[in-house]
Amino acid sequence: MKSPTDNTRRRGLQIAAASLAATLLPQAVRAQQATWPARPVKFIVPFSAGSGTDILARILAESMSKSTGQAFVVDNRQGADGILGTDLIAKSPADGYTIGVVPSSPIVMNPALYAKLPFDPIKDLIPVANIARVGCVLGVQPTLPINNVQELVAYLKANPGKLNYAAGSTFTHLAGEMFKLLTGTNMQAIPYKGTAPQVTAMLGKEVDVIFDPFLGVQHFKGGRIRPLAVTSGTRSGVFPDLPTLQEAGVKDYQVETWIGVFAPPGTPKAIVDQLHREVNRVFATPEARQRLADLSYDPLPDTQDQFARRIVADTARWGKTVKDANFAVNK
Repeated sequence: MKSPTDNTRRRGLQIAAASLAATLLPQAVRAQQATWPARPVKFIVPFSAGSGTDILARILAESMSKSTGQAFVVDNRQGADGILGTDLIAKSPADGYTIGVVPSSPIVMNPALYAKLPFDPIKDLIPVANIARVGCVLGVQPTLPINNVQELVAYLKANPGKLNYAAGSTFTHLAGEMFKLLTGTNMQAIPYKGTAPQVTAMLGKEVDVIFDPFLGVQHFKGGRIRPLAVTSGTRSGVFPDLPTLQEAGVKDYQVETWIGVFAPPGTPKAIVDQLHREVNRVFATPEARQRLADLSYDPLPDTQDQFARRIVADTARWGKTVKDANFAVNK
């Protein structure tokens, strides 16, 4: 028979073992975070290869692969205006090995356009870092008798419904719908699975008008697409002679998007903070800044708190815009 002393000793050992395990577990978690990344990291981009978001994701992946010694790979999961890929990010394991590089449209525009989303953009994603913002170039087929914005408006009013425009994302779709609303004109939206495919469609003369987030710069400069204006609030360094749509007479028109990095909910703060620092480091380098300038992107190095507040404010702003304009996009 074992004495009470033996039982007490055994119980004491069990408590000590449990205490040690409880101590070691957080240490193991901290050690795992301290060595992140210990294996390849996937950047999910919810739009097609060649899109602006994809280009920035690949700049980031290339630089972080070099700085960490681990592979960072881009996985394009386009479809449903970015919903499919963004939902995949939100539902991925919170271990720091699946990260999203996402433009603003699935985060702050889609909630106003879809009655139901499979994720909550504010609750189900951690805003890690913002990278940059960009507007679009409004362009037309060079065979059309249109050389400026006012001529486009006049042509559309004289030929209602005759022209169409490419809608490769929620961003470009809303750019077109807002143009129609503010000019009192009508064009048919032709959907494409990404902003790169919509440039291809424009070159193939499948569509008449495009709102392009600066992916087709060489085609604008080469004369294959005729540029008329930019959608941003200020002129572009790439096309300094092009007016903004506001300057061209479309009052109150301003459409821009930003591109940011997101993590699944529950991702350890140490990893989120490290990734935030890495993103800011990469896009502060002269090489990355030049790539951004070539694409007509403006750097947007928000703090994490600033980024979170921007998302909330932009969600409210687009919600009001869609409601006031009575948009019927993707209902």
